[in-house]
Amino acid sequence: MLDTKNLSPRQLAAINGGAIAIAGSIANLIFIRIWWIPLATFITLFLIAYTLTFLFMQRFIYRKIKLIYKFIYQTKATRREEFYYKNILPQKSIDEVRKDVENWAEQRKQEVENLKQNEQFRKEFLQNLSHEFKTPVFAIQGYVDTLLNGALEQPGINRRFLENTSRNVERLANLISDLDEISSLESGEYKLVKSVFIIQDLIREAYEALSFKAQQKNIQFSFKKGCEQPIAVEADKEKIRQVLINLIDNAIKYGKQDGHIEASIYVVDERSVLIEIRDDGIGIAEEHLDRIFERFYRTDYGRSRNIGGTGLGLAICKHIIDAHGHNIHVRSNPDVGSSFGFPLNRPM
Repeated sequence: MLDTKNLSPRQLAAINGGAIAIAGSIANLIFIRIWWIPLATFITLFLIAYTLTFLFMQRFIYRKIKLIYKFIYQTKATRREEFYYKNILPQKSIDEVRKDVENWAEQRKQEVENLKQNEQFRKEFLQNLSHEFKTPVFAIQGYVDTLLNGALEQPGINRRFLENTSRNVERLANLISDLDEISSLESGEYKLVKSVFIIQDLIREAYEALSFKAQQKNIQFSFKKGCEQPIAVEADKEKIRQVLINLIDNAIKYGKQDGHIEASIYVVDERSVLIEIRDDGIGIAEEHLDRIFERFYRTDYGRSRNIGGTGLGLAICKHIIDAHGHNIHVRSNPDVGSSFGFPLNRPM
């Protein structure tokens, strides 16, 4: 059975021509009872009606539709597009054209929603950036003003104020360094320097670098049982070191006293290895999991500020793993702990 909702211009012209030709032939058959005259009338009327209908649709209706398509793609027609407009578009039914336009409208709607969302993220980023800079700057200003107004001559106070000023200067320097790092990663300016190395050795180096900080909370480092055997990966060693240090440093910051941080390495297939860093700390609520890799996003702003950090560590981790062609993921439950994982390629 003919689908009347999806008729092409040729089919519509054929139906219209056939209807006119049949009507004319029946009229001739009634009034002129010579058999070949109605037949000749049918053929003649069909050809004329088909041609006129098709040319009308081709020249007027589909010319307008072609303009709609050009507007949708907003490009000057290439040879391929001209071939499409001339040979493929006329074969499409009006219903197919309508679906194409609806799909285009849906894509534009989604783009507008994305732009609105990105604008909101941009506003949040600028607000957070302003706050991150103002806090140490105002602290430095306060300490310097106090020292200049007489505290510089008081040995018990001046050293403490200078130490506090130094910490805030270091915080500003770290913030600027992290912003420069993330800008380089986002712009694609940084080129990965890949090499083959043993991932367990790099994790041990990260453990060693953060051992003093872990000792202050009596947090123990370990590898999951069965994950000690050396596994080679191919990646940018220094950038993966940065990822591991950021993840382990976060695990220490948000870990509990006398806690435990465990690294796991799994061979997924011949081409990839999964690395996970798990802690038994305060965890992350579900509503925050989708946003924790955004710049400056904090699950608990007050507590995060007291703990320290620039708020860019996880964002940097995400961009580094993205640059390696993979995704970083997180699993977490409040008061149970968090697990951050990412895959890396194995050497060929």
